[in-house]
Amino acid sequence: MTNDKKELRPTSTAPDVTAITSELRGLRHGAVGVTDTLVATADGLLVAADIAAKVDADTVCAMAAVDLGLARRATKVLGFGALDQTTVSGSRGHLSVYAVGALAVLVVLGDEGLDLQQLHTVARRTADRIKALLPTSS
Repeated sequence: MTNDKKELRPTSTAPDVTAITSELRGLRHGAVGVTDTLVATADGLLVAADIAAKVDADTVCAMAAVDLGLARRATKVLGFGALDQTTVSGSRGHLSVYAVGALAVLVVLGDEGLDLQQLHTVARRTADRIKALLPTSS
């Protein structure tokens, strides 16, 4: 894992990016196999990230927004209730997207050694703390 991580700086219209980034770092260190973490708006705009330089945050946020929309639609049509999370797994890694209120998502990338059970436990707690750091409309 590289120490070359990107961190966004807060702007006057942004939530507390420093606190959110701290939560993202805690998540990365709190679950085996987590490589990168991001928070994005539900429409795919980056809020904060703790990612490797090789990860294109804008692309990941866009994919997460599409994943969120499709998953929310599926849970509604199928009568599964409110969306909690969705995970896409491949032979070399995982992408997990967690709803953070109505207007944001927590995105977690992991390698093939990712402990999904541990991740889901830690990520849900992290998503709740991040929700408290976002504007109340989230």
